Amino acid sequence: MARDLPWQTALTWLRQGWTDLMTNPLPSLIYGVGVYLVSVLVVWLLFRLELDYALFPALAGFMVIGPLVANGLYVKSRNLEKGRETSLAEMLFVRPRSFVSTSFMGVILLMLFLLWNRAAVLLWALFFGVRPFPGIDEILPWLFTTPQGWALIVIGGAVGALFAAFSFAISVFAVPMLLEERTDALSALGISMAMVWNNLSVMIAWGAIVLGLFLVCIATGLLGLILVFPLLGHGTWHAYRALRPADRAEGDEPERVFISLA
Repeated sequence: MARDLPWQTALTWLRQGWTDLMTNPLPSLIYGVGVYLVSVLVVWLLFRLELDYALFPALAGFMVIGPLVANGLYVKSRNLEKGRETSLAEMLFVRPRSFVSTSFMGVILLMLFLLWNRAAVLLWALFFGVRPFPGIDEILPWLFTTPQGWALIVIGGAVGALFAAFSFAISVFAVPMLLEERTDALSALGISMAMVWNNLSVMIAWGAIVLGLFLVCIATGLLGLILVFPLLGHGTWHAYRALRPADRAEGDEPERVFISLA
């Protein structure tokens, strides 16, 4: 569905997300603390298992699975629309309209995340050869002081941007759609991409906001996730509602993107 919204609408979604966050904020903040703790645990395990070469792809790939993790935040925003309060238990134990489709969605996003990581390893081998990863302390000077490092930054950034754009387009609305509508995972992915494509200016602005705030989280040692993740989760629900209103989402039959674009 093309709504022809100006790019500034993305700022409205962010404000609406903040309003939802500040309405009974404790469950949302606890949710954010949980995401932060799991993220720190994953980073620690990467270093502990000497898989630190996967740190940068893992941080970038977090944006792939982020919408799936935010399911409980969508539930709270949906309940606020209906004037209902939401407990932490309701946010943690989400019951989507189709558990099978949601699980399949998780598998698809996980495979995309693993593919992104593999692409990063191949790029490393292309520029630096088949050699052990020297560690974060040594790789940073290589990246910024050698021609190979500069080339890796440029080409790796371009490849990462393609992965990020594709991942964002297929997942940003697919997960809330499966929570709210009767549809299957593949249709949800396709409809999400169509919604992003048909509303490109405002979705580029929203994607830039998501990226900017995620970089803030990295700069704060992931501590910013406690506030930023719930904020973006609630804001994404309002983006979904703006581009796919409730009366469109309440149909009884699943919509097949391969037949008709959203």
